[in-house]
Amino acid sequence: MSLIHSAEIAQTSFKTIPIIDLSHIINNGADISVRRALATEIRNACINVGFFYVANHGVSQTLIEDFVSQSKEFFALPLESKLKIENKTTPNMMGYSALLSGNNDPNGGGDFQEGFEFTGEPLNLLDHGVVSENGHSIGLNTWPPELPKFREAALRYYEAVANIGKVLFPIFALALDLKEDFFEEKTNNAAALMRTLRYPPQEDVTDDHIIGIGAHSDWECFTILWQEPGIQALQVLNSEKEWINAPPIPGTFVINLGDQFARWTNGIFKSTVHRAINRSGVCRYSIPLFVGANWDAKLEPIPGCVSPDRPLQYEIITAGEYVKTKLAETYSH
Repeated sequence: MSLIHSAEIAQTSFKTIPIIDLSHIINNGADISVRRALATEIRNACINVGFFYVANHGVSQTLIEDFVSQSKEFFALPLESKLKIENKTTPNMMGYSALLSGNNDPNGGGDFQEGFEFTGEPLNLLDHGVVSENGHSIGLNTWPPELPKFREAALRYYEAVANIGKVLFPIFALALDLKEDFFEEKTNNAAALMRTLRYPPQEDVTDDHIIGIGAHSDWECFTILWQEPGIQALQVLNSEKEWINAPPIPGTFVINLGDQFARWTNGIFKSTVHRAINRSGVCRYSIPLFVGANWDAKLEPIPGCVSPDRPLQYEIITAGEYVKTKLAETYSH
């Protein structure tokens, strides 16, 4: 069945988010029949929902717990300490982002969250020719000097989660009836960004003007999200304009497609609008990894996604141009 025909007969709406098991491919790759079966599951989720959970993903609970613990220590630091490494002032634009510093929903009053952003880098920077200044390495990131264990916990967790992305790209290609290495040259120089986030509880349960993160779609290819167990916050918008809860499920990550995949597939794969509202009464923590395309990769439709009945839906631009536009919109207030 063609991609366009699959999109035409897709469900008009969804009420639940599927769970997909990665155990057969996460370590040994599995044979082509297993990979194709998995690709079919993922294809259906991408066309109908734009979100799915992955179980048996290969990331150890110890790595998760270590980084979550370090994240909570970071957010417990005094505000003045965190502001010393605010991403607006650091040379690499990585580091801390304060409450309400972003606004993903232009109709909202700001995102009620604080975060710390970083990307992958070698654990031992000096072994890779990176200089050090005043005892602090000058690399791709800026780290909190008060927490000596934070950097290693962050980078070890990052590497494990980034591996899920490497495993998924060939499966996405199969889901689109492409060769498994189709996305390699489009993503091999991309710097995936990770954010560890703290959402204070929203005390006013009736006010949706300022929420944890306003209604938005993600900008990149896809996001790999860890959610704190036991706290409902993430909601996904279906085609009937209903907010469907995406609760944390122990042992899983949430995968949601982003705008770059939607543009590559001419809207056949969904980049679904979502938001987070923390009305639990306690702080909520989450950690997304945003997996994108190379800065110079063109966001143009892949084969089979355009037809006379489904004309081109998006302007063709590079991934870098698109991300710069979205950054300006989000942080211009």
